[in-house]
Amino acid sequence: MRDLTEIIDINEDNINKYGLFCKKTKKKEMGYQNKVAWIKERLKEGLKYKLLWVTEGYKKPTSRGFIEYIPGEYNWRGINASNWMVIHCLWITGRVKKQGFGKKLLNEAIKDAKKQHLDGVAVVVSQKCSGLAKDLIFMKAGFEKVDECSPNFELYALKFSKKATTPKFNPIKKQSIEACGNGVTLLYAHQCPYIPDVINPVKKYANSENIPFQVKNITTSREAQNNNISPYGVYGIAFNNEVISYCFPKSVSQITEMIKKEMH
Repeated sequence: MRDLTEIIDINEDNINKYGLFCKKTKKKEMGYQNKVAWIKERLKEGLKYKLLWVTEGYKKPTSRGFIEYIPGEYNWRGINASNWMVIHCLWITGRVKKQGFGKKLLNEAIKDAKKQHLDGVAVVVSQKCSGLAKDLIFMKAGFEKVDECSPNFELYALKFSKKATTPKFNPIKKQSIEACGNGVTLLYAHQCPYIPDVINPVKKYANSENIPFQVKNITTSREAQNNNISPYGVYGIAFNNEVISYCFPKSVSQITEMIKKEMH
């Protein structure tokens, strides 16, 4: 039996029926619940969250991918992209990978941007950041790199006309990093449901080493765009006036090892 696929446009009426792609098996966790509430608020600002809904043989239908995008004025990355559509996330998993479904989801963002007469579609990518898509799918669709930001972030854009403005990264400011003070400062927003997984373990480690620890919750798109610490926008960890983590780690031990390294 062939797999059946469709793209589901998530809205406030069907979000509980279809759920989210990330943490879909852990719906009771704080990260998942916070993300659902965050999406409901962002829908008012033009956010689109579209699931790749798949029925695999005789299995129960489930999501195997998604795309999340929003008008640039309300984007949650560290970029200035007014009059652009900004993609936050694009993922495909399982046996439907490499079958063109990523391109189909990407085309949804392009189509909606054209309907709204925007300048184009922009996306922050990274070859080393596990929370962001890689560049290849966008390059194949005609996107070009228009900006980059240390340590490993790139901004790709698909312009609809030569007269279009060019999106850019907002600057990382030393004074913003220094304002975090001594100890560990963790920036996070509900846009990523995985970030809460690291808060308590990092806090526990910091307390065990008598290191000051604080969490700064990013609650608006303007704060995310102008956090001036991480281009990722919704996450970053500073320790003693230095940024030690720019994007969500593969394990908590990565963060604790970074702290140990800075301490010695």
